[in-house]
Amino acid sequence: MKKEILIYPIKSILSNDNLISQDSQLLLDSLIDLSNHTIVFKYIDDLKDVKDNQLLLILVQSGGSEGFFKELIYPIYKGPYYLLTYGSTNSLAASLEILSFLKQHQERSEVLHGDNHYILDRINYLYDNLNQKKKEIRLGIFGKPSDWLISSDVDKLKCKKIFNIDLIDIDQDEIIQSIKSINEIDEEEVSIYPYKKEEVIKALKIYHGLKKVVEKYHLNGFTIRCFDIIKIIKSSACLALAVFNKDSLPASCEGDVPAMLTAVIIQELLNQHAFQVNPQWINPVNDEVEFAHCTLPLDMADSIQFDTHFESGIGIGLHGELKIGDVTIVKISNDLNEFYVEEGTLISNDYRKDRCRTQVKIKLNSSASYFLTSSLGNHHQIIYGHHKEEIKKYLLNLGLRNIGV
Repeated sequence: MKKEILIYPIKSILSNDNLISQDSQLLLDSLIDLSNHTIVFKYIDDLKDVKDNQLLLILVQSGGSEGFFKELIYPIYKGPYYLLTYGSTNSLAASLEILSFLKQHQERSEVLHGDNHYILDRINYLYDNLNQKKKEIRLGIFGKPSDWLISSDVDKLKCKKIFNIDLIDIDQDEIIQSIKSINEIDEEEVSIYPYKKEEVIKALKIYHGLKKVVEKYHLNGFTIRCFDIIKIIKSSACLALAVFNKDSLPASCEGDVPAMLTAVIIQELLNQHAFQVNPQWINPVNDEVEFAHCTLPLDMADSIQFDTHFESGIGIGLHGELKIGDVTIVKISNDLNEFYVEEGTLISNDYRKDRCRTQVKIKLNSSASYFLTSSLGNHHQIIYGHHKEEIKKYLLNLGLRNIGV
């Protein structure tokens, strides 16, 4: 089956009147030959004819195309914008200027340029990805981000466009009422967790109350404004989140939507559970960072002890001992334009009383200065193994920028 790729050519008004220049035709013919004629190019002259399941390449044929693009393409065509270019007639220079304009407007965009094998690979990937039915994911926002997370809101329409993920707002009052509606907890379930019985019961009521909401809205994950739970229910959601994450339903703390999205993408891409953490101490000299949080996926730790939740001193917090060895740290920005991913080695666990209960020290493979100069927020996600290249390739293909090394 041939892949039909739409081509919309643009050039400076100072260029000759031929629609397709000789250089352009040479590039297109070369790509067709290289593909063994599995791709065909169809020229169009009306951008309104482009359908959602069609791949459009904007063929930038010369310098001076920038104004044409801004005035006659951008107001009509809503992207994504893939600029096909080559190394003559200032085609590349014009494309880079257009790309800069699009990035300023936070549009998904990319220049296709360079070796023909590379360009063909990108065209095939973009075409296949466009025509592949993506899994639909529904994520709940229970309440809103905690007051101290001032950079954790996400544009819902943009999230849908990039990741095919729906973000569903659910009022915190509904969450509280669902938790309060749980009256009985099975004794056998309580006995699983070796801690104060009354605290385990309260924690499991939170779990079952949240589970009712998850099932009601058919959610694949959620983030919760959990400190409200502590104030009203007089217990923490840490154990509940640990169970959800173990059961492959990503659940993040403090209403942090970017942290939730990061965990969901990790699970979809790598089938791994992620540990949401706060940086606690950063050593930019030896590139070591200490992280901590009071919950983590139950199956991620070699052993777990129960304690109180750190900030409140009530409820249940989890102190997990994680495996020493290779890890990857990931975070997607709240504007969905950038991401950070880096590998390192988990070198030790700790149990200081002045920090959240699960505490790890990681030696990064690159500079820790990112956390001091360019951090995409407080919370990051830690997973086992070295997966930088897989994550990087996936997010770059979706149009995000890598701000790491």
